[in-house]
Amino acid sequence: MGVVIPFEGSDQKQPSLDPLIALTSTDMVKVNEAILARAASHVELIPELAGHLINSGGKRIRPMLTVATARMCGARSDAHVKLATAVEFMHTATLLHDDVVDESDLRRGQKTARLIWGNQASVLVGDYLLGQAFKMMVETGSLEALRILSNAAAVIAEGEVLQLSASHDTSTTEDAYMRVIGAKTAALFSAAAEVGAVIAARPRGEQAALQLVDDALDYSGKQALMGKSVGDDFREGKITLPVVLTYRRGSQEERNFWKRTLEDGNQTADDLIYAQKLVERHNAIADTVERARHYGDIARDALAIFPDSAHKSALLEAVDFCVARAY
Repeated sequence: MGVVIPFEGSDQKQPSLDPLIALTSTDMVKVNEAILARAASHVELIPELAGHLINSGGKRIRPMLTVATARMCGARSDAHVKLATAVEFMHTATLLHDDVVDESDLRRGQKTARLIWGNQASVLVGDYLLGQAFKMMVETGSLEALRILSNAAAVIAEGEVLQLSASHDTSTTEDAYMRVIGAKTAALFSAAAEVGAVIAARPRGEQAALQLVDDALDYSGKQALMGKSVGDDFREGKITLPVVLTYRRGSQEERNFWKRTLEDGNQTADDLIYAQKLVERHNAIADTVERARHYGDIARDALAIFPDSAHKSALLEAVDFCVARAY
C-alpha cells in the first residue's frame, strides 16, 4: 500500500510527528540532558559554538528514531540513550562541516557558526563532537553499534567528497545525485534506526523520502510557510533532483540558464523566479515527490515485519509525514 499524500483542502487527517514525539519524550529528556553534558568543555568556545547549532530548533528526528526503534524492539537499559546522543552529535558535526564546505551563511534562519566564529573553529568543534560520539558508542559496550555508526561516519564523509566533486555541475545525473544523498543523508538515518535495535531489521527509506521532499521545497512556495528560506539551494549553486530533472528536460536555452546561474554563479535578482517557473514547467517538483513516495514505501515495507505497537504506528506515521510535508 502506497503512501497517501493529502493535498491542501483535503479533509483527511494530516500525518504528524506528534505520536513519535510523545512516545519518545521521556527518553528524549535524557538525550537532551546528555547532549548538554557531553558538549561541555573547559574550552569555552566548544560549548558556545556547539550550543549555537544544537539549540537552533531542529526536530532531532534521528535520535528519536534510535529511541523509537529501541523501544519497539523491547529495549530495557538506557544504552540507547547514549547511542541516540551519539547520533545527534554525528549529525551536528556534519552540519558544522557542511556549512564550511558549502560556504553557507544561514541555517534554520540563523547565522551559521562559521559566519560567527570562523571556518577553523567550526571544523574543530565538529571534530570534538565526533570524538564525543565515538566515546559514547564505546561506553555502550556494543561492538555492533560501534560498527554500524562508524561505517555511517565513513559513508557520510564519502558522500561529502562525492558532493564536492559534483558541486555546481549541471551534468550530474539522477543516479549520481541519489548516491550523494544516500551517503550524506540516508546513511545516518538508516544507522540511527538500526542501532536502536542493534542487529534488528530497520526502516531504510524514510530519509531518502525526507531529503527529496526538502529538495522539492526549495523550488516551491510551501517553504515560506514552513519558516524556511525559499531558494537557498539555488543561491548556493547546489545541484538537487528538481534541477537535474529540469536540466535534462529543458531546451538548450534553458540549460544555458542553469549553467550561468549554478555553474558560473552568475545570478540576477529575477533568476530564482525564473528557475521556479522552469521547475514547474517540467513537472520536476511532482516527480521529485513521487520518488519520495517510492522510498516511503520501502520504509513502510521494512517496518512490516515488526508486531503492531504504538511505536511502530508512530514510525509509520513519521514516514507519511516526511512525504506529505511537501504539500
